[in-house]
Order: sequence, then structure tokens, then C-alpha cells
Amino acid sequence: MTHPKHAAADHEVLDLIRERWSPRAFDAARPVSMDDLWRLFEAARWAPSSRNEQPWRFVVTHRQQSPEAHQALYSALGASNQAWAGTAPVLILAAVQLNVEQTGEANRLAYYDTGQAVAFLTLQAQSQGLAIRQMEGFSHTIARGVCQVPDGFEPAVVMAVGYPGLPEALASEKHRAAEVTPRRRRRAADFVFNGAWGKTL
Repeated sequence: MTHPKHAAADHEVLDLIRERWSPRAFDAARPVSMDDLWRLFEAARWAPSSRNEQPWRFVVTHRQQSPEAHQALYSALGASNQAWAGTAPVLILAAVQLNVEQTGEANRLAYYDTGQAVAFLTLQAQSQGLAIRQMEGFSHTIARGVCQVPDGFEPAVVMAVGYPGLPEALASEKHRAAEVTPRRRRRAADFVFNGAWGKTL
């Protein structure tokens, strides 16, 4: 039976893409192994980046192996994310190197490139049966402090990583409903143009 969150694609795409979504419910009792995590970061490693700068850095907090660090990063989350993220066995902070290493000039594509690395990581997770939910709702100041992010780098996003859990385990009725509500997207024809903006392909 198809999960209600799986994409109803208009054109044929990889099942890996159709079936990827961002749950809030994680199986707190099922640990994520370090081997599982290293496979994610190996995928991120091979993402493309401008000038091969690879501006991404990841700080991993594993509830089993580093419970204090996990709790510290959890404390940086906004209240709406704390309501569900505590069950995720792993929280990861993605940070961005803001300047080009060799010249020191601002790297205009740093966030773009880091986003590609996170996308590679996310699809690798999907292939392993893991789920990821990305969060912008967190205190960058707290995250910088607890993860000891140095100058020249900026916290970008926190990811909750784990095996999917049951929606009914979520405390919020709104969150429970969101776990089974079909996703909506613009049609590709709404954002793809032919030769000039606004012209249908």
C-alpha cells in the first residue's frame, strides 16, 4: 500500500525521490549505527561544489554515544521543534564555511553547495531506510556555542535523523495529522520556462 506522503509525480522519477519525505515521528528505541551515519557523510562528500570548495561541515550528536552533546543541541531548537525532535536518535548541525579558503573572498555559493551536500545525504538516508527532517527553527547563537562552531563558519540547519516512528506517538494532534497528509507541490510547468521567464516549455 502506498504511503500517503509518497509523491504523486506527473513524470517518472526515482522511487527514492518519490518516497522521501520529512517525518516528525522517529523510533526512539531503534538506534542508528555509526556505519549508517558514515554512509550518509560519504554521500555528502561526493556532492558538487563551486571550485571544489566543499564548504559544508557537520557536527553529529548521537543520543547513545554522546547524550550530553545531543541534549545540548536539542536545547538550541525552537519550542515547536523540541515538541517532537527529542525522539530522534541523532541530531546533526550543518554549518557553512563563508569564505573561499585560498583567497578569503566571500563564497557566494556556500549555502547553495551545502544544500547540495545535505540533499545527497538525505537521499542516501532514504536508501538506507532512515528518515531526516531538516530544521531552520533553532538558535544559531546557542548552536554555535554548544557545537563550538569557529569564526568563519555559520550554522545553517539542524537535522533530526532516525528510523521512522508511529504518528500516534507524537504529542501534537497537528503533528500527527501532518504525518499522513499528502504533500503538495507546484507543478513543474509552473517554474520551468522556455527561453524566457513566463513562457511555457
